[in-house]
Amino acid sequence: MTPGSIAPVSPPFNINLNRRRFIQTASAALAATCLGAYAKDEKVRRVGLIGAGWYGKSDLCRLIQVSPVEVVSICDVDKNMLKGATDLIAERQKSKKSPRSYTDYREMLREKDLDLVLIGTPDHWHALQMISAVEAGADVYVQKPISVDIAEGESMVAAARKHNRIVQVGTQRKSTPHLVDAKKQIIDAGLLGKIAHVEMCCYFHMRANGNPPVEAVPDFLDYEMWTGPAPLRPYDGIPHKRWWRTFTEYGNGIVGDMCVHMLDTARWMLGLGWPKRVTSNGGIWVQKEGKSNISDTQTATFEFDELNAVWTHRSWGNPPDPDYPWAVIINGEKGMLKASTMRADFIPVDKSQKPIHFECLFEREQYPEDVTEKDNELNAAPATRQHMRDFLNAVDKRTMPIADIEQGHISTASCILANMAMKLGRPLSYDPKTRKVVGDDQANQLLRRPYRKPWERPADPA
Repeated sequence: MTPGSIAPVSPPFNINLNRRRFIQTASAALAATCLGAYAKDEKVRRVGLIGAGWYGKSDLCRLIQVSPVEVVSICDVDKNMLKGATDLIAERQKSKKSPRSYTDYREMLREKDLDLVLIGTPDHWHALQMISAVEAGADVYVQKPISVDIAEGESMVAAARKHNRIVQVGTQRKSTPHLVDAKKQIIDAGLLGKIAHVEMCCYFHMRANGNPPVEAVPDFLDYEMWTGPAPLRPYDGIPHKRWWRTFTEYGNGIVGDMCVHMLDTARWMLGLGWPKRVTSNGGIWVQKEGKSNISDTQTATFEFDELNAVWTHRSWGNPPDPDYPWAVIINGEKGMLKASTMRADFIPVDKSQKPIHFECLFEREQYPEDVTEKDNELNAAPATRQHMRDFLNAVDKRTMPIADIEQGHISTASCILANMAMKLGRPLSYDPKTRKVVGDDQANQLLRRPYRKPWERPADPA
């Protein structure tokens, strides 16, 4: 094996990864992580961040907590956000050095001096930036969903394999301690019996839906570069954090943002691959007053062998179960497992059996900076740290991380198919071997979004 290449699995690794072997290998690696099996990491890796907003900074701060990295480069098109990020990292990292600042990620990657690149930009940028980073020789941690269309995802998987780079996706439920325990103690132990139905949901009131006026672009923001390959909307205020997610120009709505996590969790827990068929129905049925063009109400069904996984979201009204407003519920003949980022509960059918409760792990005492960090998700921080440790372990050993880019692609593409099915009003079956929707030319036209010039789409896999 040449230095820096990814260790092959048997049979030799390719884009159509053997699912069962992947699940077994990834689960074993995560178990080792959660048991504290990693030796103290003393290697200093050079790190760059593209997208210094809320979650970009959060991911980077979690990485700094688990490894003595040197953050040498940060890129953001918002100069105010960029300055805030470089100041924060200079304070947090061991060397106290201020990272170099860039407003164009291409200039940052042109240096070719980074071991790791973290990508925390909006969804419409993930494909171009991840592919450019692996071409520059870096291993990559990219936020979910990995892409805004399915063809982008196929190109991202192909680029990671071509350049022998490790790419971890930010679907950190796989590294959430109480969910790891629930999978082991309930699902792997067979307490659910035959599993034949999964429910997934999100009832957060998270859909921004205002009517701000069009205004001049501020001097500190390069709005052309922020928009990049996406359609150029009239500027109506800072798009960061929540505003951009309310438009299909930049992402895939609540399904692309929230369903991808819970579908990925179900797939990981149950060892599921691609769904055989996806159907969906929904639209803007209640919150009609604002600019938002993403659905406020939607149901999607992902069909697997003898199992349906059904997603529901509403950005209005009350959740059916206030303890589980964003969750995955796995139903078996012997009981159900409710799971969320905050807790999990096994509820047996047999009333003589005791329910089993799993509580979210917080690490405030071990990492006191979690509490003072602006906008930090305290419940997610331990999961992201474990996810980063798994990423670093895969980088060192040149093996697949638990949230490998292909697994992120399957979960992302399945959610994109749900939106396509809702738009077209019919079920869709995607064939990952041919990279086409079976027997549906109109759907195949939606696999590739047009790019705004002069940006060009990544090359399709050979």
